[in-house]
Formats: sequence, C-alpha cells, structure tokens
Amino acid sequence: MNSPNQPLPTFDEVLLCTPQTTAEQVGLFLRRCLIPCSGGEKIYTMLYADELSYDVSCRAEELFQRLQRYNSTYRLIILCNCEREHSYIPSVFSQYKVHMIPQRPLAEIQRYLQHHYRVAQPSSSAASVFKDNMCVGIVSSKRAGVGK
Repeated sequence: MNSPNQPLPTFDEVLLCTPQTTAEQVGLFLRRCLIPCSGGEKIYTMLYADELSYDVSCRAEELFQRLQRYNSTYRLIILCNCEREHSYIPSVFSQYKVHMIPQRPLAEIQRYLQHHYRVAQPSSSAASVFKDNMCVGIVSSKRAGVGK
C-alpha cells in the first residue's frame, strides 16, 4: 500500500479460514507459500486462522514444520482474532506474535481500495449498482433477512 500502483493480493496469496476449512485447503496454501518456485516475492496471508478446527490446525502445524526447511525466505502472515489468541494456531506461533494497529489512516486505505476496485469504463455492468462505479460493495443491515 506504499503506492496506489501496487497490486492487491491475488487469489492464491490469501486463505480465508472458517471452521469448515479443510486440511487439504490449508496444505495447498502452505505448499504455495513454503515451497520455493519462481513465483516472485508474494506475501501469503491466512485470515482468521484461529477459526480452524483443532484437527486441521494440528495437521497445518505439522506440515508447516516439515516444509519450512525448504525455504528460509518465505513471507507468511497469520491474522487472528485477539479474543481467540488461546486457540491452537495463535498458541503455536505465539513466539512470532505482533500486535498490529493499522499504520495508515482510514481515508488513505479507502482511497487505495477505491483505486483498485473502480470500474474504468462504466457500462451496463453490475458495477453501476455500487457507489462511484465500484465493482465491490458492502451491504449490511441491523435487521436480518430484509432482502440484502
């Protein structure tokens, strides 16, 4: 985010974890991160890794321990909810823990995202539904089930 021209992460650099995330999904992600290849300087991110089941977390740790020997220059960020810091993954990697507070002002982050998510030539696309020709948007309501 140092420059508006820096790209957003690609689909293979991010794993959004849920309690339903399988060991196979985590394994594929860790292999992309830890097995050296000519993929460049990607930064891999596991979001909400604290939500992984215990079994999946154990298998992920075992695979991580085996694969990290092959690559000493990997770039892996594991983001967890601070309220669940005692779950398996945050506990295993606690020696590397860094409490993060966004270093950029919210307005600057929003400008960066708007730069990447704005449709250049608005036409009869779904992007015309969102404010300022954005191709993504967040729809929320305090009341559940009101046709979002």
